[in-house]
Amino acid sequence: MALTVAVQMDPIQNIKIAGDTTFSLLLEAARRGHRLLHYGPERMSMRDGRVVAQVEELHVRDEVGNHATLGEPTRMDLSETDVILMRQDPPFDIAYITATHFLERLHPKTLVVNDPASVRNAPEKLFVTHFPQLMPPTLITRDKAEIEAFRREFGAIVMKPLHGHGGAAVIRLTPDDMNFGSVFDLFSVTFKEPWVVQRFLPKITEGDKRILLVEGEAMGAVNRVPAENDLRSNMVRGGAANATELSERECEICATIGPELKARGLILVGIDVIDGNLTEINVTSPTGIRAIRKLGGPDLAAATWDAIEARVGRS
Repeated sequence: MALTVAVQMDPIQNIKIAGDTTFSLLLEAARRGHRLLHYGPERMSMRDGRVVAQVEELHVRDEVGNHATLGEPTRMDLSETDVILMRQDPPFDIAYITATHFLERLHPKTLVVNDPASVRNAPEKLFVTHFPQLMPPTLITRDKAEIEAFRREFGAIVMKPLHGHGGAAVIRLTPDDMNFGSVFDLFSVTFKEPWVVQRFLPKITEGDKRILLVEGEAMGAVNRVPAENDLRSNMVRGGAANATELSERECEICATIGPELKARGLILVGIDVIDGNLTEINVTSPTGIRAIRKLGGPDLAAATWDAIEARVGRS
């Protein structure tokens, strides 16, 4: 079943293929004989309800420095595609939200992965609060008095912007940290949205586990260990990826959230777990496929395409 697959992403020329999940998905699609098209969200237009884009034929190779060849841009009605991979990186801002509205005009006749309405309605640090029993104590607010009360109750805390990504602006504050007022002022002028405040989990030093779920089923995981003297485990911040297995608690977390992910059309999802605590559910452009494979884990690009093809076949 050869499909026409468009990928909506940041410029493919700039990616680092060694760890890029989108590139892994594209390699697997090409291996299966699917036709690939490439465009950025800024090249979409909507006229009279029809969504079009300037797309380029795409050919991919697993060769550093020679990984992609693009054809000449051509205007195309995106309803003529079978599948669209929505894979541009956050920030989850008004431009990102607008892109989900455009793609919602196409889905599900053209299968958008992940479901654009569900992506829009499941911001990663908000969606997770549907499962408070799986999380550390968490406050979402801009109110200084609420944060001070939370800090008195739990001592060391972590503050981060609600729609932040990649570990940016994640700050730990100890119970007697005199920087709290300055951090509060900095966040107040820098971020318009509320902030996430959580009880600090000391075992972050042992790793932040990224678990990938496909159609609501846990398929693979990687343990990301922060660099020395850094709170953040994100690999773009210097975190080290180690092979891992799922604990009983982590299996319980996946079994609890999995049916909801599948029902929402969130085919590929990455969750973050620290010391048995669910901290984020990543639905926009989850990563980890290549890291898991390199560490001897399963081929989740193949599993993802099995799920996509099954959904297209049922439509």
